[in-house]
Amino acid sequence: MQLFHNYATELSAISSQVKPFPVTQARVVMRNEALSAELGIGSDELETDALLMALFSESGTLQENSIAQKYGGHQFGQWNPNLGDGRGLLLGEIKAPSGSFWDLHLKGAGPTPYSRHADGRAVLRSTIREYLAGEALHALGIPSSRSLCLLTSKEPVQREQIERGAMMIRTCKSHIRFGHFEYFHHSNQPQQLEALFNYSFKHHFPQCLDSSTPHKEMFQSVVTSTALMIAKWQAYGFNHGVMNTDNMSIHGITFDYGPYAFLDDFIPEYICNRSDHSGRYAFDQQPSIGLWNLNALAHAFTPFMEIEELKSVLMTYEVTLITEYQRLMKQRLGLREHQISDPQLVSEIDLLIGEWMNILKDEKADFHQSFRILSEQLLSIESLDFKSIADNFINADRVRQWCVNYHELQQNLLSLSNSTWVEVQQKMLRVNPKYVLRNHLAQEVIAAAEQDDFSLCEAYLKVLTSPFDEHPDLARFSKPPASQDKGIALSCSS
Repeated sequence: MQLFHNYATELSAISSQVKPFPVTQARVVMRNEALSAELGIGSDELETDALLMALFSESGTLQENSIAQKYGGHQFGQWNPNLGDGRGLLLGEIKAPSGSFWDLHLKGAGPTPYSRHADGRAVLRSTIREYLAGEALHALGIPSSRSLCLLTSKEPVQREQIERGAMMIRTCKSHIRFGHFEYFHHSNQPQQLEALFNYSFKHHFPQCLDSSTPHKEMFQSVVTSTALMIAKWQAYGFNHGVMNTDNMSIHGITFDYGPYAFLDDFIPEYICNRSDHSGRYAFDQQPSIGLWNLNALAHAFTPFMEIEELKSVLMTYEVTLITEYQRLMKQRLGLREHQISDPQLVSEIDLLIGEWMNILKDEKADFHQSFRILSEQLLSIESLDFKSIADNFINADRVRQWCVNYHELQQNLLSLSNSTWVEVQQKMLRVNPKYVLRNHLAQEVIAAAEQDDFSLCEAYLKVLTSPFDEHPDLARFSKPPASQDKGIALSCSS
């Protein structure tokens, strides 16, 4: 594969050249065939011998210009300038057949100048979790980094206990974070900050250069993409867990997976990170933290924008997020997404969505199963049979009344669109997953992999990458967790 080194050559002053450090008895155990084809990478290039040669030999094409990036970040609200790629290296950028460029980033590459006395390693547990999460979110239409391949090893790595070391190559448009801009602003390095902006305009926001206010256009793009991403998190019950500004992408993509979780029961205040003692990054706090992080990023734009300009852009965040969230929720409930001129109908739709979410919250119902059951049983509402849905809830009378209201509203909406209940159901089944990434199943997959059995991981990936299909042979992955397996919280080492 041919690599480009735009970041390494154009921003050499704000990065450090570092070679990957090999791990003991490494071998490739998982390859993302779909992604490698999309990027134009031959499957033979991801075979163990070829990949290890490219990564670790002196003539290896993947290590000749590998770098660790320098940045800072607000971690749990506190500014920390001592951050950077502590266990990952940017190998370079690859040009896909489509003409777009993608970072190749090696996680678990060993110590860097930014490791802060840590070993720079990743463990099998965390790399599998990241691999699963990237593919699961991508399949749901949520922007995310993705894993190209995963290498296991016999390298012992100390975390809370001794674990197996692992590496992975992940990819996304760019690994530039809010924290990059914050660091060079707060450390009073205006020339480096300007160089970072110029690089970003050239490679990631070229359309902004057509404007008389390019920095404003770039900031607007970051605000909008962040709002859209978080709206999708909220609509699909995803809790990131560590929304530090060094974990926030300028492209509005999900990356730096740690103790994440998809909700089991719908508990809005759920905290997936057991290190988050104050609940700063709880599920229902994600929209406000997104805005907090954008405010932190805005400081780096102050040399180029007036305060009032920054405020005007930030004010678009909430509207963008709410509009996208409402669109997604209407889609998930099979309600008309297009503009409706009748204010009474608009109000009824909002009330119906609100009541559905209140039912899930009050009953602590399984977030994902509830939407899927509604999709699968939709035609029973058409025939005025509400029992098949209501019997899945404790307060059946409340749900039955919701179904009555839904039937009446849907009939009105269908008359506007010349659509049918069957067509609505088909659409709902394409947006309400039957299979969701659950922490208890991820733990099961990891336990098998630690015994060198990756077949369970491959099986789980099969349903996560096509989560709306039936997969009768793998139906057990669709079952909600038992009570003791619900709401698993993990540490930042995850």
